[in-house]
Amino acid sequence: MKNQGVVNNLDWLSVLLYIILVIMGWMNIYSSSLPLDPTPVFDMSQTYGKQLFFIILAVPLIVVILTIDAKFYEKYSSIFYIVGILSLMGLFVFGKTIKGQTNWYQFGSFSIQPSEFVKISTALFLAKIVSDSQINLSNFKSQVITLGIIFIPVVLILLQPDAGSAMLFFSLVLVLNREGLPSWYLWTGFIAILLFFLALIIQPYFLAAVILAVVLLHYFLNKSISRNPIVYGLLYLVIVGFTLSVDYIYNNILEPHQKDRIGILIGEEVDLQREGYNLNQSMIAIGSGSWFGKGYLEGTQTKGGFVPEQHTDYIFTTVGEEWGFVGTTVVIITFVSLFFRLIYLAEKQKTQFSRVYGYCVVTFLFVHFFVNIAMLINLFPTIGVPLPFFSYGGSSLWAFTILLFVFLKLDANKINEW
Repeated sequence: MKNQGVVNNLDWLSVLLYIILVIMGWMNIYSSSLPLDPTPVFDMSQTYGKQLFFIILAVPLIVVILTIDAKFYEKYSSIFYIVGILSLMGLFVFGKTIKGQTNWYQFGSFSIQPSEFVKISTALFLAKIVSDSQINLSNFKSQVITLGIIFIPVVLILLQPDAGSAMLFFSLVLVLNREGLPSWYLWTGFIAILLFFLALIIQPYFLAAVILAVVLLHYFLNKSISRNPIVYGLLYLVIVGFTLSVDYIYNNILEPHQKDRIGILIGEEVDLQREGYNLNQSMIAIGSGSWFGKGYLEGTQTKGGFVPEQHTDYIFTTVGEEWGFVGTTVVIITFVSLFFRLIYLAEKQKTQFSRVYGYCVVTFLFVHFFVNIAMLINLFPTIGVPLPFFSYGGSSLWAFTILLFVFLKLDANKINEW
């Protein structure tokens, strides 16, 4: 009867959108990795065969998630989080280094990336802590506790080093803001990022003058807050000090490939045969699709193998080339429909734990979606972020599947949460 209740209460619209995205993702993986002499779709020596295997294994995984009692996820969230952190720490001893990053465990021909699954455990534990009656995000102690939950995996992932995956965890600050975290945290982060890029393209002393003008305008025009000239002076010195340090950070701390990616974004002249190759080829592929695309399995850029790693981080270029503007619009609308549906479900939750976890799910999915597509059209630095349910990889597919269906299980159980 309990399982029957889950089936009846499950949000089947979200499940349908998930199935559509997974199917479209596999179709594009098949196209981007199809050899000149096609082999059966279950050929495990081919990327599309492996991905189909991952998709099939996701089905019993979903069944297990929906069968487990919903309270299990909240009750053992701290255990999940500890296991997740230990899995990240274990990489420094047992991890396999690929392209300079030690972020995989290798088991024969099978590998797993724990940072993908830590997103789930972090979301669960964060939801558990935020829903604690003693936590009030308007006070400093609660802010330190909740932000600390996010920063621990961030630090461990940065040490791998995998700055792209680590950056995504900061998106959970949006969830905390929804639950009462002061907005100045978001504004500080946004302004810091903006100033970092401005400091790279504007002369430092001119930028310092512009900042001074903005600070003075705020001081004289904003009468709704207490204006202390000493505080404003210190704030100005901190901001200018940060902007003056950007050049040192850029030239002495960032890795060469990170500098190349930022350089591409801010319009520096790049070698299209070296650091600018991937982005240039991806934009050519997407642009060549025009309105209706070249047709499924007919993409010349795709078939020619011009876009590196096309079946993983660059999978959306296949959509653009073969399905065109219309096809990419359909994919984007499908993703956005899933996001809005999950937001709607999150708002309907009867417990804070379920609501916070639901927003964590939406945030992780949206940020991956946005960053992946934005980096392919030069609106964001290339950081190696998979497109949810689309990009090749068992770790990515299974982690996003678990992330989503744990929430759908919580949502299906909400009638019993009073």
